[in-house]
Amino acid sequence: MIKFLILIGLAVVAYLYFTGQLTKSRGTMSLGEARAVLGVDADADVDAVRAAHRRIVAQVHPDKGGTAELTARVNAARDILLKALNRNDGDAS
Repeated sequence: MIKFLILIGLAVVAYLYFTGQLTKSRGTMSLGEARAVLGVDADADVDAVRAAHRRIVAQVHPDKGGTAELTARVNAARDILLKALNRNDGDAS
């Protein structure tokens, strides 16, 4: 019976994976979404992005009553914006 339940569980996971339902929440965030998460304007610089990240992560961190998912989303927004800013700085030089 246990082998049967394990087999059914694996089948469900495989189905979700191959239909894309398992990985949909792991998609990349757009620059607009990242700006909205951190509450910064399109012309925000590196210091503004870092300050917004620190302010928001202090509120949503699991140690402060938030969740790991929210913290991960805020961290992803910071990373996306900093990467875009670094890419733009490389184009200017």
